[in-house]
Amino acid sequence: MKRHDPALTTRLDVARLPAALIAQAAQLPTATLHEAGKKIGALPSAIKPVAPQFKFAGSALTVHSPPGDNLWLHRALELAQPGDVMVVFANGAYEHGYWGEIMTTMAQVRGLAGLVIDGCVRDGALLGEFGFPVFARGLCIQGTGKDFGAIGWINYPVTLGQVVVHAGDLVVGDSDGVVVIPQAQAAEVVAASLKREADEAAILQRLRRGESTMTVYGWN
Repeated sequence: MKRHDPALTTRLDVARLPAALIAQAAQLPTATLHEAGKKIGALPSAIKPVAPQFKFAGSALTVHSPPGDNLWLHRALELAQPGDVMVVFANGAYEHGYWGEIMTTMAQVRGLAGLVIDGCVRDGALLGEFGFPVFARGLCIQGTGKDFGAIGWINYPVTLGQVVVHAGDLVVGDSDGVVVIPQAQAAEVVAASLKREADEAAILQRLRRGESTMTVYGWN
């Protein structure tokens, strides 16, 4: 079997977002970031947290994996830096458990902020206990292969639903789902999101005083 050299399809020169910006983003709801960014970046609604309390924010570490194979996820774990969020496209092959207890343990040691995969994972109860944020389409016990001849890509663009994710983009997940903000727009969208949250807090106060949404929003 001819082996593929992973270095040929792996990028290492990826700029990460500033820690302070990620910390701000982590305090914001995904829906607010999506709306403040002018309705961008919402990943497929089928991708949800494996445990309801999971949430994260970080810079994208992208993986384009061959279908039904998780070797490239293991390779990406070796390259991961603290604060990264691994974002995985698995060629539309959902019915496999690409991730579980073993990989979660390594991810925690490496300091990853979370995993987003357009596919399934397994060891669901254990993942909830570990507390490492995993967002997936669901749980599946079917195993994966490790084809050393198959070509995958690390830190190249991947497409999840209608969203193209580039390495280094801002990725935020909470109980509502996952949003991705392009790196070049991240600071602007976070600032707009903070303003939106403040504006909504003022609207809530007006509603509690008895005003209607029709009046507050000027729809009368």
